[in-house]
Amino acid sequence: MNPVQIKATVDLYPNPCENFRCKRGKTCKLNKEKTPMCVCQEPSACPQSVTDYDHVCGTDNVTYDTSCELFATKCNLEGTKRGHRLHLDYTGPCKFIAPCMNAELVQFPLRMRDWLKNVLLHLYEHDSMSPGFLIPKQRIRVRKIHESERRLHAGDHPIELLAQDFEKNYNMYIYPVHWQFAQMDQHPSDRFLSHSELAPLRVPLVPMEHCTSRFFQECDADKDKQVSFREWTHCFGIKDGKIVVVRCE
Repeated sequence: MNPVQIKATVDLYPNPCENFRCKRGKTCKLNKEKTPMCVCQEPSACPQSVTDYDHVCGTDNVTYDTSCELFATKCNLEGTKRGHRLHLDYTGPCKFIAPCMNAELVQFPLRMRDWLKNVLLHLYEHDSMSPGFLIPKQRIRVRKIHESERRLHAGDHPIELLAQDFEKNYNMYIYPVHWQFAQMDQHPSDRFLSHSELAPLRVPLVPMEHCTSRFFQECDADKDKQVSFREWTHCFGIKDGKIVVVRCE
């Protein structure tokens, strides 16, 4: 068969799996009727890690070679308690993470609030030079924070100063907290954050901030395995009367 015949065959008989999407841990295969369907991927079929940065730690405290291996393992354990409990905990090999003490847990949202504010300000500055990081409505809200002479600039500040600044400049912290929720609440956008929706924020933080996991567990006040918008704002000390829904566009 010459190259022209091969191309004609590909065009006439496209692979039904080519544009068929499956969630992490699953892969597309054709059934007897040649209809694409998602089946659990074999962990051994995952590409091997290239560096240590590819390794991930599961909530079962097992180091997996890659996230592909973890999610394939989880898929093959569907219907079991272990499979239900298995999630991506953090990136990198598993390591000892010290317990989060009560006093440390109280301090965590103070640092987190300040960090969320600074992330938004950083995006605003990048957007000023290369537009596309923020939509126009977001730029207007963040500009007010950026131009305020009262704001606490980024730095390694004492907890006492962060607490004082939150009281003094309370309104500056509302939008960053709401914005971060809206960034994650997308699959679906229902004002509830699932474990997988929280992962982009939580996973990178766990190895650096040992109170991360306990903080988000405590945020889920009703223990329904998801964090509502109200629970999220309460965790960061935002009052009920100040809740303003931020929608991504």
